[in-house]
Amino acid sequence: MDASLEKIADPTLAEMGKNLKEAMKMLEHSQRRTEEENGKKLVSGDIPGPLQGSGQDMVSILQLVQNLMHGEEEEESQSPRIQNIGEQGHIALLGHSLGAYISTLDKEKLRKLTTRILSDTTLWLCRIFRYENGCAYFHEEEREGLAKICRLALHSCYEDFVVDGFNVLYNKKPVIYLSAAARPGLGQYLCNQLGLPFPCLCRVPCNTMFGSQHQMDVAFLEKLIKEDVERGKLPLLLVANAGTAAVGHTDKIGRLKELCEQYGIWLHVEGVNLATLALGYVSSSVLAATKCDSMTLTPGPWLGLPAVPAVTLYKHDDPALTLVAGLTSNKPADKLRALPLWLSLQYLGLDGIVERIKHACQLSQRLQESLKKVNHIKILVEDELSSPVVVFRFFQELPGSDPVPTAVPVPNMAPSTVGRERHSCDALNRWLGEQLKQLVPASGLTVMDLEVEGVCIRFSPLTTAAVLGTRGEDVDQLVACIQSKLPVLTCTLQLREEFKQEVTGTAGLLYVDDPNWPGIGVVRYEHANDDKNSLKLDPEGEKIHAGLLKKLHELESDLTFKMGPEYKSMKSCIYIGMASDDVDISELVETIAVTAREIEENSRLLENMTEVVRKGIQEAQVQLQKANEERLLEEGVLRQIPVVGSVLNWFSPVQASQKGRTFNLTAGSLESTEHTYVYKAQGAGVTPPQTPSGTRAKQRLPGQKPFKRSLRGSDALSETSSVSHVEDLEKLEHLSGVPEPDGLEPGGPEPHPGAPPPQEAELTGAFQNGAQRPEDDRPQVEEPESLR
Repeated sequence: MDASLEKIADPTLAEMGKNLKEAMKMLEHSQRRTEEENGKKLVSGDIPGPLQGSGQDMVSILQLVQNLMHGEEEEESQSPRIQNIGEQGHIALLGHSLGAYISTLDKEKLRKLTTRILSDTTLWLCRIFRYENGCAYFHEEEREGLAKICRLALHSCYEDFVVDGFNVLYNKKPVIYLSAAARPGLGQYLCNQLGLPFPCLCRVPCNTMFGSQHQMDVAFLEKLIKEDVERGKLPLLLVANAGTAAVGHTDKIGRLKELCEQYGIWLHVEGVNLATLALGYVSSSVLAATKCDSMTLTPGPWLGLPAVPAVTLYKHDDPALTLVAGLTSNKPADKLRALPLWLSLQYLGLDGIVERIKHACQLSQRLQESLKKVNHIKILVEDELSSPVVVFRFFQELPGSDPVPTAVPVPNMAPSTVGRERHSCDALNRWLGEQLKQLVPASGLTVMDLEVEGVCIRFSPLTTAAVLGTRGEDVDQLVACIQSKLPVLTCTLQLREEFKQEVTGTAGLLYVDDPNWPGIGVVRYEHANDDKNSLKLDPEGEKIHAGLLKKLHELESDLTFKMGPEYKSMKSCIYIGMASDDVDISELVETIAVTAREIEENSRLLENMTEVVRKGIQEAQVQLQKANEERLLEEGVLRQIPVVGSVLNWFSPVQASQKGRTFNLTAGSLESTEHTYVYKAQGAGVTPPQTPSGTRAKQRLPGQKPFKRSLRGSDALSETSSVSHVEDLEKLEHLSGVPEPDGLEPGGPEPHPGAPPPQEAELTGAFQNGAQRPEDDRPQVEEPESLR
């Protein structure tokens, strides 16, 4: 490119192209600073400072721009990075620099150049998208062109609108018809820009019985138009969709055009499917858009061109009205808006433009054909074979459920059941969409919530493929990721109802219905002091659930657990994630209940022990004070005097008993230390209670993780063998401990050769328990008290 720049005669243009190339290279490929420089950068970049008097060079300014663009990437690692644009993007960016340079020319040269740029770009776009004899309006905001078209329609229908303004509209109010599937906020934007009240908007519903549920109902529209005419209103403009913003469906533009010609209504068409007009084969519904009064195109996303304006093509014979409406302008700066697109179209050429749009359509068709072979995936655009938008969602037919999502309730099914299953699938589809976006970022997927179908995933390569560089391999990877996630989705959906039933039937647990959680379910433990009617934060419950979460993580199972507030309150709950394998729900619920109950009991034991220790200390202080008073009375006052007491104790020693107090934590009582001083050992005390455990302890195979459901036969065999082994051990202990007088029972095991006879074994066992042998039955000499 440097050699090409040398051939340019104008040194300013050559220098501009060279500087742009160097600037883009620095912003895209330069290395980041070190950690110490990053610290200085954050101080100087985030906090505005005074403007330097001496100024800065271009490299320092571009470095500052780079720091501001990429400075937060370490803190926000999940945020998408700026895409690396190609050379065609550099051409589009060059157009903005050239526009500023061209504006410095003299007026005559500027007029000729801007007129040439505007006429060339308009001619090329009209021929590419089959819109003959049209004019073009270039605008930055996509909706701005439609607002100008509405203003043109007002001036065309109301001749005195320029002079009288809104007074002309008072007697015959205009009506703008929008589809219910139009982009959100479009009607409000038009009213704000035109100064019209909201009653001037008419929302036309979509089909409910026949055809796509995302297409405008033409029969209902005709009914609305007749009613407005009878009421003295003026039908002004109709906005049709060639590819709705949500699912990419196309209205029946041919029938809508006939209806608009009958009632004198301006027909405007917009949508992503208009890009297919550049292809050799175009569907009849989209091809009918070439006969409309105006259309809005967005070539920037379609071709992967940054900072390229949108274009509104229209047909009108009166240049004065178009000038009043703002569609044309005498200002050169307004005409220079087309310069970036003028440069980009020449760089790509007709073949390059068609190839990019064709590639995007092939990607959508490839995904659509692949998803038809995948189970549990429903495609919402099966009748739109030529649509470049694919919308799909995960679904699974459960017993007694409606396999096809519908807005009409099923007679044999409760509405609550329909809503619950709808929310369950919505949460799973939202999780699936987020997973696919992370695994295949080049796919450009979008997760959206439709009114009838619920949460769906949209693949629209026309708006993302040129920028992200999506290829056929990315589509194949996307299908493979969907297939890999299906077992997790199906298993989780099947276990949800079983989990709910187990939690409902377990004492102390409460099932929390959270429609936004994609996992197995949400459960909350109700402790003894839990106020079920309160929605406020529960500190005691939060402490128990925090300990429960820690215990569940220590089990190292394949399930994921997390703690968070309840869906409709501030109380803490345990959220159980997706299940990739068959999970033993009964064991899971029992483990949660037992562990939570154990944590609650331990916390209450600690609280009770604290109170008991406090009371024990107070009682010990009272008793020790009382013992000191008794010792003072017993020894006398003279013995308390330092010198006199020592002399008296030497002549007449006092045998004072050592008395103290010990606190038994297990029994919670205050005891004397006399036993400790006499026998030189502390008592055993009371045995602490056993830790509560589950009603059944599942035996796992080596390497088997918790909550895994093993084979039924192996479980039954292991339980039977363990029970029989325990019974045999109990029989042997009974036989060895309490034998019959005449020997072993009939059929019992043979005695060991070295074992003593039964009578001797009985005596030996008795002596081991502390009894005396016969030969030791002699008088015992009492040990002197001084030696004790």
